[in-house]
Amino acid sequence: MSVNSFLGVFAKSPIKPMIDHIDEVHRCAESLKDFFQAVYKGDWDAAEEQRKRIVSLEQAADKLKRDIRLNLPGGLFMPVERTDLLELVSQQDRIANKAKDISGLITGRQLQIPSHLVDAFDSYLNRCIDAVAKARDTIGEFDDLLETGFRGRERTLVDNFIKELDEIEADTDELQVKLRQQFREVENDMNPLDAMFLYRILDWVGDLADLSERVGARFELMLARV
Repeated sequence: MSVNSFLGVFAKSPIKPMIDHIDEVHRCAESLKDFFQAVYKGDWDAAEEQRKRIVSLEQAADKLKRDIRLNLPGGLFMPVERTDLLELVSQQDRIANKAKDISGLITGRQLQIPSHLVDAFDSYLNRCIDAVAKARDTIGEFDDLLETGFRGRERTLVDNFIKELDEIEADTDELQVKLRQQFREVENDMNPLDAMFLYRILDWVGDLADLSERVGARFELMLARV
């Protein structure tokens, strides 16, 4: 997108680029599902192809973030601060960065999830990505919130989304604790470095939910100032 056309998007809606960005971030995180399906099968060629897709989506999100930072007008006639929007897009972008980091570490060491823990890990992964989807849904209401003056049905809807996001993040914490316990039972049978890095992957997958919850918290804080 050229600078002029990007500025044209801002002219029509100063919020639309923010929504485009969280959509790209969600696509990046969602791609981890196909990535891990290849990992579970030990198909490292397919995993590498999926990793490249994740990297491409992360780069697209990063470009949108830079465009927003460079082109977000300084004199927005809105009840939200420019600095709040910039901080929000930074929080959103960290989700895509984390998805890229996860795929890079897994393929770099060809880390395998222990076969009898695949189902539990996949449930955990999917619940963390649910959080990203809920963050996307929350930010997706930004335009409608602006039109309604940040009140009424749209405000109630967004408040409910943020509450659901908190609940999903709490679910992922519980799932992570259970997985850690299960990993501990088999870690002595694993390569020590692989065991260490798998614990890191557990943390990083959980970060997808934590970062999504922070997006919701940042958005809630911004709305509280309106």
